[in-house]
This record gives sequence, structure tokens and C-alpha cells, in this order.
Amino acid sequence: MQCVRVWRRAAAAPLTAWIQTRSWSLAAAARLDLSGIYPPIATPFTAQEEVDYRRLEENLQKYAKIPFKGLVVQGSNGEYPYLSDEERVEVVKAVRRSLPKEKLLMAGSGCESTRATVRLTEKMAAAGADAALVVTPCFYKGKMDSRALIHHFTKVADSSPVPVVLYSVPANTGLELPLDAVVHLSQHPNIQGVKDSGGDITRIGLIVHKTQAEDFQVLAGSAGFLMAAYCVGAVGGVCALANVLGQELCELERLCVSGRWEEARDLQQRLIEPNAAVTRKLGVPALKQAMEWFGFHGGACRSPLQPLTDAETQQLRRDFSSNGWL
Repeated sequence: MQCVRVWRRAAAAPLTAWIQTRSWSLAAAARLDLSGIYPPIATPFTAQEEVDYRRLEENLQKYAKIPFKGLVVQGSNGEYPYLSDEERVEVVKAVRRSLPKEKLLMAGSGCESTRATVRLTEKMAAAGADAALVVTPCFYKGKMDSRALIHHFTKVADSSPVPVVLYSVPANTGLELPLDAVVHLSQHPNIQGVKDSGGDITRIGLIVHKTQAEDFQVLAGSAGFLMAAYCVGAVGGVCALANVLGQELCELERLCVSGRWEEARDLQQRLIEPNAAVTRKLGVPALKQAMEWFGFHGGACRSPLQPLTDAETQQLRRDFSSNGWL
């Protein structure tokens, strides 16, 4: 267990380094094994756009039968920007009540300000989260350089009662967490990994390479490049498609970990088109529609997200059926 560790601050006034001597709680100091597959679960809503906790519980009962390492709650696919802080915390509490203790619960706690992120991270920990997934603030993205982001994530990690996982999702934020910032932050004793959703395999490989001296883990942020990420040293994935094809994503993980690359390649290739359909091509409305086809509760999105058009629904069905999933 880590107790004392040198931590270099990005802001060098007046000292250029300091010794991190804070007595971290057991939850924060102990290393979490993040390896495995996590669905970033969708948030089901009623016809009145209220969180549908009954449908959420039914989904959780079905996910309990799949060998996931845990669940990500309030990630991008949970429509977290459209939920209030109170709703975000309540959803985490509901999931924690249902989730077996041995399963990890990673809760999205990122906000635009550092102050708000610190407070929400503390609330997520109190609600039962094992780790906080913290997305890059991006509204003033022109000023979100390495200096600003290192300062932000350091402040959050210093205060968080649970380990922090960095979250880079440039498709949504328009901002990629710079490589030098990831490497710097990997030295922090309470920052234990990164979810990288950008899909640049050379970048993921470099992160693994440049952080190998640290106790730092890399998670692929999408099923479309999961095998490639394993090849360069990732330990798992947080994959939207796992909401729909969870067993298949866990099988792909098993094949990669056991070195059965030819079988893994065949499975990976069949997952690329449906994954693209529920992520960059058609997004959360498509994910929720596909969940309905596969026996889960997706339901409607919260406005202003709109349901798929008939043409989009037909395209989504083709992307799944042409690869043998429907």
C-alpha cells in the first residue's frame, strides 16, 4: 500500500517539489485492480423524463449475470450532463445497493469547475463509488492546456476519498487530455488510471510505455479498438457496446488475455460496425434502441436528445444484423 510518495507539482511557486505526506484513507491509498470490462450504463427514463429506477434495477439484475469487472455510472452514455447533481448521486446510490460488493463501481464526477468536481467526487464516494471517473473540463477548452488540467486533476485527487481515473473523450469534449499531462498525473498516488476514448492506438501505447514506472492502468474507451488496446498494454475497457453485447465483450477480453489472437481478431472485426453505430455515428439514442432489441431497458433519452429517425433505425439494424448479432 502506498503511504508516502514524491509528487511533483506543475505550479512551481514557490517550491518545485513537495513530499506528499497526507495520510490517505485506505480506500484512496490502496491500489484498485481496474482490469476487465465495464459497461458505462445508460440511464432509463420514464415518459415524463424522470429517472426510471425500476427499469434501472431490471437492467442491473441482467448485468449481474455477465462477468463484468464492474459498472461505470454517470459516464457519457448515462446522459450525465442532463442530470442534476442530486440525480447523479441518487443513481449511484441505487446502483450500489444492487451491485455485488466484489464488483467495482466507477462513478462519473466530473464538472466544469474544480470546486464543483471536488464536491461531487466526495458525494460519489459517500454514495458508494469505489473510484471516480473524472472527465476533462472543456467549456473554456482554449484555456484547458496541460498546466490547467494538471492543476484541476491534482486538486481533485488530493481531496478525493477514492481513487481517481482520468477520462479523455475528445469526441464529446473537443479536448484530448495531453499526453504530457497524463504522464505527469500518473505519478499522483491517488490517480490510478485513465479511460482513453480517442481511439489513437499509438497514443494509448505511448501512455502505457511512459507510465510503466508508475502504478497506472489504461482502459480502452470503446469496443471498436479494444483488441488493439490490449495489444499495446491496456488492462481493460469501458465500452458502450457492453450495454448490449456484454457477454461478447467479456469473451473478447478473455481471448486477448489468454493470447488467442486469431479468435480475438475475428470477434473484434464483427464488433466494429455495431460499436460505431452506437457511439460516433448515431450515439446514445442508438445505444438505447439496441438495448431494447437485446432485452434491456433503454427507453427514451432526455431532451434535447431525440429518438432515431426511421432511416437511422434501419441503418442501426443493418449494422447489427450484417455482423450476425440480429
